[in-house]
Amino acid sequence: MSTKHILIIYPEVHKTKVAVLRNVEPVFLKNIKHDRDKLAAFKTTLDQKNFRIECIKKELKANDIELDNISVVMGRSGLINPVSEGVYEINKAMVKDLEDNTFGIHATNLGGLIAYDLANEIGVKAFIANPVVVDELSDVARFTGHPLFENKSIFHALNHKYVAFKYCKAVNKKYSDLNLIVCHLGRGGVSVGAHEKGKVVDVNQAYDGAGPFGVTRSGTLPMGQLIEMCFSGKYSKEEIHSMVTDNGGYKAYLGTNNINEINQKISDGDETARMVSYALSYQVSKEIASHVATLKGEVDAIILTGIIFDSSRFLENVKARIGTIAPIALYPSVNDIEALAIYGYSVLKGETPVKEYK
Repeated sequence: MSTKHILIIYPEVHKTKVAVLRNVEPVFLKNIKHDRDKLAAFKTTLDQKNFRIECIKKELKANDIELDNISVVMGRSGLINPVSEGVYEINKAMVKDLEDNTFGIHATNLGGLIAYDLANEIGVKAFIANPVVVDELSDVARFTGHPLFENKSIFHALNHKYVAFKYCKAVNKKYSDLNLIVCHLGRGGVSVGAHEKGKVVDVNQAYDGAGPFGVTRSGTLPMGQLIEMCFSGKYSKEEIHSMVTDNGGYKAYLGTNNINEINQKISDGDETARMVSYALSYQVSKEIASHVATLKGEVDAIILTGIIFDSSRFLENVKARIGTIAPIALYPSVNDIEALAIYGYSVLKGETPVKEYK
């Protein structure tokens, strides 16, 4: 097979990750950090699209990477209509849902839009893989406690699935034959999923819902207190939403979402930082243990992923609580870029079927 170049677009709140791979070998990786004041000048997140596209093209040109050499563009997916696992071509229906914020607003919505525009400019196709809205929940997992509400599947599906496949390959087993609990500690929220024979049958809603608190997410809050706050007249809807999704967790307790700074605080003897970190390890452990019941006690392995697990102290706190449940596999690095590259290469080789988004 001739050499193929894959362009990957991975937007985050204040930066855009860009990678170019020759087949599956990385030749360029850049974290483009965007000035917060410049981003603040845009009325909405989606208004940043053209600005970020120009930043991407500028970096590629500065590194002698020609767009004409790109064979496929892979975008990090955003909030779209719930779908099954797999690879989807970014089509007009998906673009409309992302532009209209039909299913929610998030910086990752820019991933599909930027990938689509760049692919059209180059004359190739753009795809997403295992978006955050992959929905394989069991019927019983959808129940909340009131018919006006339903649990939704919004989680780090791309990395969940990828580390699960990596683990299965390492132990020479099929994903569809194992029961796994996967815990992803991202730079924002935490998602813990029960993977039953290849399907994520239950997972906490990691975007603005339940579960452990995270770096910037509040996770499950006392419902009565939250209701009182919402109707206190002190906060707008937007402020409450920001409190839950962008300014909760570590950031709210410690005034920073920088993991290195937090670890340094703990090393320097900051008792508040130590206790908050310990509380997160406690909540994560409880969430993992709850899925022993989901999987009826049959757990083949627990997979831990995310940079917070680079801390031996944090890791040991979790292992002390859940280490007797099942073997533990550790993948501290988030593998989203690698996963998107492999999916893109697989599509180019015709090995992965492409699904249609509707």
